[in-house]
Amino acid sequence: QVQTVESGGGLVQPGGSLRLSCAASGSHLNMYMYVMGWYRQAPGKQRELVASIFRDYSTDYADSVKGRFTISRDNLKNTVFLQMNSLKPEDTAVYYCNTNPTSWSWGQGTQVTVSS
Repeated sequence: QVQTVESGGGLVQPGGSLRLSCAASGSHLNMYMYVMGWYRQAPGKQRELVASIFRDYSTDYADSVKGRFTISRDNLKNTVFLQMNSLKPEDTAVYYCNTNPTSWSWGQGTQVTVSS
């Protein structure tokens, strides 16, 4: 059973930046085997995939975050990161990491609130 712990969220003004981290742990976990993704869920909305990073470190982004968010990974530490710049109020959500497609249980997520 893999567990994820997301961190790095907070309250930030529009135009600000945050760096999220997701540490995965589990018996015999080798995160390098997986495509990893960052997901978010805003109040009253379905959870959506915003960024993916593949085994070859190539990346893909939802149109809404392209050019502002950067996903990266450290396979030795089983950790995935999401650098978020030029944040907008519509980025407000709880952010989670998981495989893509999802195969792990969801962690508690980290709240990101963008507001002046």
